[in-house]
Amino acid sequence: MKSEVPDVSFESSDLEAAVGVISGKWKVRIICLLFGGTKRFGELRRSLAGVHRGTLTYELRGLEADGIIQRTQYLTIPPTVEYTLTARGTALKPVFLALSRWNQASRKDPASQTENK
Repeated sequence: MKSEVPDVSFESSDLEAAVGVISGKWKVRIICLLFGGTKRFGELRRSLAGVHRGTLTYELRGLEADGIIQRTQYLTIPPTVEYTLTARGTALKPVFLALSRWNQASRKDPASQTENK
């Protein structure tokens, strides 16, 4: 009987590219905040304790360039900018949930921790 789960190649450029899109200290946190809905720049900054304004801008631009978030600027004074997940970004939710479950399971299972030592 053939398994329905495709093999994952560790040499896969697709896998490396996918991990590269969400890698870094702030990107996962930003995406998780946006799972809750559209947020303004200031809301994101207040929710991410310790992030520098320039760093947040840089990370948001990277996520926008990768098609994970959409930036909407309104012509108000002062300017209002909102960020929301695109369909591609929303598709990350089950991936993040699976990673979270995997991490929780590996922390609860002492055998998995001793195997790697």
